[in-house]
Amino acid sequence: MTNEAAGRVSMLRGDAEEPALLVRRLANTGDAVLYVHGATFPSSLSVGYRFADRSWMDDLAAAGFDIWAFDFAGFGGSDRPREMDDDAHGPPIGCAPDAARQIERVVDHIVATTHRERVSLIAHSWGSIPAGLYATRFPKRVDKICLFAPVVRRDTANLTTANAVGRWRLVTIAQQLARFTEDLPSGHAPVLIEPTLGEWGPAYLASDPDAAARVPPAVKIPAGPAADIAVAWSGTLQYQPENILRPTLVVRGAWDSVSTKADVNWLLSRISARHKLAVTISKGTHLMHLEHSRDGLFAAVRDFLGEDSI
Repeated sequence: MTNEAAGRVSMLRGDAEEPALLVRRLANTGDAVLYVHGATFPSSLSVGYRFADRSWMDDLAAAGFDIWAFDFAGFGGSDRPREMDDDAHGPPIGCAPDAARQIERVVDHIVATTHRERVSLIAHSWGSIPAGLYATRFPKRVDKICLFAPVVRRDTANLTTANAVGRWRLVTIAQQLARFTEDLPSGHAPVLIEPTLGEWGPAYLASDPDAAARVPPAVKIPAGPAADIAVAWSGTLQYQPENILRPTLVVRGAWDSVSTKADVNWLLSRISARHKLAVTISKGTHLMHLEHSRDGLFAAVRDFLGEDSI
């Protein structure tokens, strides 16, 4: 039995210069919602991943939403940019402006398919940067915005420069597990639903057909997201929160060091939307959608998207 949510999977093809993008949909009669994944794993391992036969896509579809997701180029089932076959040294692949163009393509496809004028966005972590860029460029296409553990502007000295991260990165299961657990309070019991990534880890390796041939096995991903985070934490966020005009939810885990309370306060103080809300989920880290606290995350997003008065 697969761990991935059911539904329709298709390839969105553009012109000769544009990568084909894998698009997932759990169709329903409600408002259209698009999930934008984060920096290191695709939609099948995030919004589409099932624990106990239920994924976040399943949860949103059960609430009546027409839920969509896609893989950025270089991730999962989408095309790999040609530069990912080159040496790792070079300009980073898949930075926010390029990623925002991919969101634009998918939203245009959703609008054309559903005949709805607006699409709500759920964006995780780094994905909040291209999603914010898209939302500020095309506010008439956006209904509501849910920023889950967003990366925001900080002033941090001596960070790696954007160009120093290279074109692409390799990520092992061990590196993912270390990253997923680093914010857990000392001595606290595991909060991951799969504490050792027993099934998620092999599924992650399977998202890259060449992963098993590497020593150790590792997934190759674009380095653009890491470059964007370095830029943001060095003082430059690639979109202007002041230009976010649509109702916005910012949700984070109480133990998240990537998206802190100070980060959320900074972001909300600058977003211009008349309706904006912050929610903190207890006993959650940056990866709440893979943790036991996911029910609180799901409920906060579901309730916000379902509000008729905003």
